[in-house]
Amino acid sequence: MTSYPVGEREAERLAAVLNCGILDTADDPKFDRITRIVCHALRVPMALISIVDERRQWFKSRHGLDVRETPREWAFCAHAVCGTAPFVVKDATADPAFSSNPLVTGPPHIRFYAGMPLLDRSGLALGTLCVLDVVPRELSTEDFATLHDLGEFCAHIIMVDRAKDEHEGVTHPPVGGADAATNGTV
Repeated sequence: MTSYPVGEREAERLAAVLNCGILDTADDPKFDRITRIVCHALRVPMALISIVDERRQWFKSRHGLDVRETPREWAFCAHAVCGTAPFVVKDATADPAFSSNPLVTGPPHIRFYAGMPLLDRSGLALGTLCVLDVVPRELSTEDFATLHDLGEFCAHIIMVDRAKDEHEGVTHPPVGGADAATNGTV
């Protein structure tokens, strides 16, 4: 497994992740609906809304997977947040960047990954809406359209929630510290 790439605007992206105030927040039914819908629509067993910070990917919502976060080094999403288009790994066991990944060689035995970057208003990827499967596969044109549309909807909700918090004067404490680094990590 190779280390994850870092985009040209990584410092700006990380600031945007912290600014959106979503990290380490409570479960939210509206995001859980999105992961359930995308699982059903794309016929996959797992879907995540993943936010990628400096050292981890944290799951705002997860369907079919119990963990709350994983190290960034394991994150397929760390690759996806470097761009603005869907990032796809058709067969992780055949891809040198992922074949030795602990999420591929062990539970949940990921074989397929497709992630749509969740872009803020500046075009920075906060994380992804991603789908996972335990068998290699491809997505149809319609599946890509569904993932794209739900990803844009998810990003819109994140931005609306942030704007609402700012309007109501809600502050978000700094994220991090020892508890954040170990709480719920696989």
